[in-house]
Amino acid sequence: MRDAAINLRALTEQRDLIDYAAQLLGKNRSDFMLEAACDKAQSVVLDQIFFALDNSKFKQFTALLDAPPAANPGLERLMAVKAPWSGAKE
Repeated sequence: MRDAAINLRALTEQRDLIDYAAQLLGKNRSDFMLEAACDKAQSVVLDQIFFALDNSKFKQFTALLDAPPAANPGLERLMAVKAPWSGAKE
């Protein structure tokens, strides 16, 4: 059960648009808005390019970046598969 309230004010036209879109997806306004807001929030968080590390964590991070990649047989098999569209020409 949800226990945190989020309140906001909107123009009637905005509410109507949200309600229409929610209806098209078979959702109620709250579920639609919460899903849309969480999708956007996750996108913003994942798009961040700045992060802070203390000296120890920074050294650990750069060591991982500088290390050669580990063998990955599954990825090697996947990369060896020819794309269907790169086959015989018509």
